[in-house]
Amino acid sequence: MTKRTSAKHKIDRRMGENIWGRPKSPVNKREYGPGQHGQRRKNKLSDFGTQLRAKQKLKGYYGDLTEKQFRKIFAEAERVKGDTGEMLVGLLERRLDAIVYRAKLVPTIFAARQFVNHGHVTVNGVRVNIGSYRVKEGDIIAVREKSRQLAIILEAIQLTERDVPDYLEVDNSKLTVKFVRTPSLGDVPYPVVMEPNLVVEFYAKN
Repeated sequence: MTKRTSAKHKIDRRMGENIWGRPKSPVNKREYGPGQHGQRRKNKLSDFGTQLRAKQKLKGYYGDLTEKQFRKIFAEAERVKGDTGEMLVGLLERRLDAIVYRAKLVPTIFAARQFVNHGHVTVNGVRVNIGSYRVKEGDIIAVREKSRQLAIILEAIQLTERDVPDYLEVDNSKLTVKFVRTPSLGDVPYPVVMEPNLVVEFYAKN
């Protein structure tokens, strides 16, 4: 098992939910937590525990961002006028690796980060190799010409487990993606319930 596969399976088990909706998630077979005492960990969570879990789930979904990375994005969302939870989701969905994943150019968010880091993607014709790069509305993301026959792309396009959301316009023949607009929480096709409002409460108290 690769490190990335191991990581995403650990996150699913820790959360007790199949947060990416993947058919191979271990949670599909065992909904209890990891470890020898996992089956007994069904105690009711405190408010702090519920808020922490919501934060870890959202943070984990985007490739298990570090606390420093996630806190920085939250601080940006807090500075923008409007609902902080909605702003947080909007900023997370504007990450280049998130868009590559959403557009089904790769099968997982972990693969998306690696795909971008290896220089397979351009934004408005310029190669970008930073997964956290912030895409703007109207930007065109494309797979570089020499990378278009990679098996990982051909595999991902055939996946039926998730759909491309309507805030992206994808041309599978050209392997291009247009970021049409910044989504709100209700637009994002999370396979599980995400509660950014609880993330806001968590950071307000801690």
